Amino acid sequence: MITGKNYVGNKQSAKGDKTFKTFNPQTNSENQAVFTEATPEEIDEAVNLATNAFKTYRNISKDRKSKFLNTIADNIMALGDELIQTYCEESGLPEGRAKGERGRTVGQLRMFADLVKEGSWVEASIDTAIPDREPTPKPDLRKMSIPLGPVVVFGASNFPLAYSTAGGDTAAALAAGCPVLVKSHPMHAGTGEWVAKVVIEAAEETGMPNGVFSNLNSSGIAVGEQLVKHAGVKAVGFTGSIAGGRALYNLAAQRDEPIPVFAEMGSINPVVILPEALKSRNQSIAKTYANSITLGTGQFCTNPGLILGIKSKELSNFVQNLSDEIVKVEPTCMLHPNIIGAYESKKEKAIAQQNLSVVVNYEYDIKTNYARQTVTTVEGKTFLNNATLHQEVFGPYSMVVQCDDTDQLYQIISNLEGQLTGTIIAENDEATEYSDIVSALQNRVGRLIYNGVPTGVEVCPSMTHGGPYPASTDSRFTAVGIHSIKRWVRPFSYQDWPNDLLPKELKNENPLGILRLVNNTQTRDRITQ
Repeated sequence: MITGKNYVGNKQSAKGDKTFKTFNPQTNSENQAVFTEATPEEIDEAVNLATNAFKTYRNISKDRKSKFLNTIADNIMALGDELIQTYCEESGLPEGRAKGERGRTVGQLRMFADLVKEGSWVEASIDTAIPDREPTPKPDLRKMSIPLGPVVVFGASNFPLAYSTAGGDTAAALAAGCPVLVKSHPMHAGTGEWVAKVVIEAAEETGMPNGVFSNLNSSGIAVGEQLVKHAGVKAVGFTGSIAGGRALYNLAAQRDEPIPVFAEMGSINPVVILPEALKSRNQSIAKTYANSITLGTGQFCTNPGLILGIKSKELSNFVQNLSDEIVKVEPTCMLHPNIIGAYESKKEKAIAQQNLSVVVNYEYDIKTNYARQTVTTVEGKTFLNNATLHQEVFGPYSMVVQCDDTDQLYQIISNLEGQLTGTIIAENDEATEYSDIVSALQNRVGRLIYNGVPTGVEVCPSMTHGGPYPASTDSRFTAVGIHSIKRWVRPFSYQDWPNDLLPKELKNENPLGILRLVNNTQTRDRITQ
């Protein structure tokens, strides 16, 4: 049963008088549960609990952390239909999407459980002493990754499970040894409470310290602002808009002790279709991209919002084919009236720009909160000179830019903001002929796709989900996959410490059996001195 209360550590709490409800966009009505926003007192208590929990949790064995993460996964699955029903009622997304996202969430938790249990992720590096080195002795130096401390995770509007309460950020932070405070997203607070409940149960079942996890409700920005400003918080994870991510980044930078904000933000994910591909696969590319643009009502950060090509009869045909195909796709529901309101507003702003043509805007009757898919087109020169056209329109919208020539295509790509993905559609060795274009695109994105679509983010070690600003606030890190754990740790070195005082990861005996870099050689062997 949904209570509408916060989880302040292991206890439920509702001390405030500010309440709100979630909204079902399919029925265009409020859901029944009433949620109480966390008060400053509750926020302070949650952070203090996390700070105290960190003292213990950072040192809990890898096997126990692994069991904790696996138990969370087990408990999420055990929620069954109640979780799925709440997810659908709060998001307007179909049951299949809900179950798929649940699977991804559970998979991420188990992936980090395995990572923690194996243990080599700490990247232990050891350079043994050379006391008789001339002219100065070499000290014994041993380095590993250690957790930062309590992490605040902001739930994402478009992923009620996989990027929210026990999603990738939370799983990675807990795996790293950091307590987590979730700022629950107001659009799916009920889904968040179900998941928070079983995270707390998992913490209690596996003997984790009180405060290792908290879930705090909010209807606006106040709770998030207080959390980011709190001296006990040491890092922030965010998935959402550029405006929201940048606001948090600025708040964190203004603290007496600035902290990192790892924000994954806006992206229009440019797609370059090269001439030979347009000639040979025009219709199939158009159909593929009509489906990609409308997938999930365009509510993915990897939605292909910009398609680039060189002027030709084939490109003109592609624009028409894309328009014909996209209106064949049945419109679907957006997450919330606020989301569709923002979509329509940003779309109208783009359409109002001079010299932009609307090729198609779905014209048939649609249900309330359903989105009309739209394709526009513009000349390369117009796009270059109008920064408004470079901004993300979050929804089933894409713009085709018709470039005069290769030089203009290169110039456009080089002047784009940072993006999560870039795509090259090419025939055989055609990409080799356009190596400068490929290089320019590589310089603006975090992931480069060949003959595919950007929608769909595989959760695996080789995935980079991030990119140059404003795709993310730090392009050196990914928000997806096992390496996302690196956001929540820092390198730390011990110099000339006695072996018996070192952590297990750095002891001569290598009692954990992890892979280590010892005197520039990767090995699991013990050190004999």
